[in-house]
Amino acid sequence: MSIPIHKYDVVIVGAGLAGCAAAREAAHAGLSVCVLTKLHPLRSHSGAAQGGINAALSEEDTVELHEFDTVKGSDYLGDQDAIKLMCEKAPETIRWAERMGAVFSRNDEGKIAQRPFGGQSKPRACYAKDRTGLTLLQTIYEQAHRDGVDFKDEYYVSDLIYENGKVNGVFAFDLIDSKPMIFNARAVMFATGGYGRAFRINSNAHANTGDALSIVARHGLPLEDMEFVQFHPTGIAGSGVLISEAARGEGGILYNSKGERFMEKYAPNKLELASRDVVSRAITKEILEGRGCGENKDHVLIDLTHLGEEIIMTRLPELRDLAITFLGQDMIKEPISIAATAHYSMGGIPVNKDGHVRKNTKEFVEGFYAAGECSCVSVHGANRLGANSVLEALFFGRHVGQTIVEDVKRGIAFKDAKVTDATPALERIESIRTSSGNEKVPALREELQQGMTDNAGVFRTEKSLLVQQENIKKLKERFKNVRIDDKSKIYNTDLQEAIEFSHMLDYSSFIVDGAIHRKESRGAHYREEYQTRDDENFLKHTMAYMDKDGNIKTEYMDVVMGYFEPQERTY
Repeated sequence: MSIPIHKYDVVIVGAGLAGCAAAREAAHAGLSVCVLTKLHPLRSHSGAAQGGINAALSEEDTVELHEFDTVKGSDYLGDQDAIKLMCEKAPETIRWAERMGAVFSRNDEGKIAQRPFGGQSKPRACYAKDRTGLTLLQTIYEQAHRDGVDFKDEYYVSDLIYENGKVNGVFAFDLIDSKPMIFNARAVMFATGGYGRAFRINSNAHANTGDALSIVARHGLPLEDMEFVQFHPTGIAGSGVLISEAARGEGGILYNSKGERFMEKYAPNKLELASRDVVSRAITKEILEGRGCGENKDHVLIDLTHLGEEIIMTRLPELRDLAITFLGQDMIKEPISIAATAHYSMGGIPVNKDGHVRKNTKEFVEGFYAAGECSCVSVHGANRLGANSVLEALFFGRHVGQTIVEDVKRGIAFKDAKVTDATPALERIESIRTSSGNEKVPALREELQQGMTDNAGVFRTEKSLLVQQENIKKLKERFKNVRIDDKSKIYNTDLQEAIEFSHMLDYSSFIVDGAIHRKESRGAHYREEYQTRDDENFLKHTMAYMDKDGNIKTEYMDVVMGYFEPQERTY
């Protein structure tokens, strides 16, 4: 079979903020750049970021305070060298985006407006109403186009071309007609977003199936800190669609069915603006203990009515529309129903602060980079602060793009790909396409997501995690017996969903395995039998490797410490 081989200096997979920012920097420096994405770049999940992007801009704020809040928020698992770099460069990153055309909301003095977010000492989330991510994404995408980036949307990347410690490109197929092709490059960067879709109620786009993580793991490369999955406190009850932290930043108050402002119990100082893991656990506990609202007692209420129509329509218009659409509730007139929703992935592909992907705790893969939510540079550690994700994606996307330029100019060899490099990926896809068993992907996926929610969610126990580990093993066996009804090659979404589900199974096993081994509670990872943080044994990063049979081996890597010594985390 003849497979076309396309050659570039740089191939980037994923077209959200991190991918577009890296592509723009590399193309601006004169490299040939191709961006491959499953869907149109402006449909990337970065566009769903509502609330803001952090930077210490105001006179009462400092970079050191931003660093401290991020380290404390991470429950001291964040790498302080990467955190320092990101916080120091945050103001410059805002100015870079603004100079390229991003329009931020302004305060009365005409300066960029900033709102308070959970776990932060000062209001530092710069915002564009409640559509910050989309504003930034449109800007960076336009500028990447201006610099000549070759965007190829509706292409599905299903494998890396990796040999002898070097990545030489990717294997992809065109979703329109299933035609396979190789994209051969000096440097490959993954920027494919998070893995929240492992859980039934989640705030992630349908495309966020975590493919890049298991592609990396299948080549024997490690994944880092996969057990840390953030649950956002305020998802729309029942669907998980996000009501941004901006709602609490502007003054939203949480109530249970007894009309109690229950955050007074859990975070007496910060109340609704405690860090996300604290607020999510509080909401979930209220529901589990029978103080939830509604017929099924499965949610709590957030009240914004006291803000008044003008503030809601000026600062939170999209949130109001979402609540009306999904709940039939108008936040101007009544409290709205919310519950915790799987939201953000702290773990991912391990990289150093310049975006080089780790081969193990000491070595790096040549020509391979990652940035944004699919990576783990570990600026978030065990728990992410709101509005640090947009900053991470934009800053590290740009920074890693600059690293790639330096590395290519210093001399990453271009190694020609061969048609046979595509054989393993083609065989895997064909075996799924032609499979004619009696299992269906939607039913299997629902079982996985429900099991992850029940057994590896906000609260975890050894018993529940072992149950889920067994569930995943059985689902992997059943997946071998799957049936794809659509055998055609034109827009075969059946096939695409089956491939995506195989990735979901792989990385879900990493989440569960990491959670079993981590016998402590830290940030978003909460073990009922070990309710305190154990710095003596677990102030370290999980590095997990999968063998050919799907078994996972775990080792640990030191956290990069700095000024801030671990202390008890209270809000």
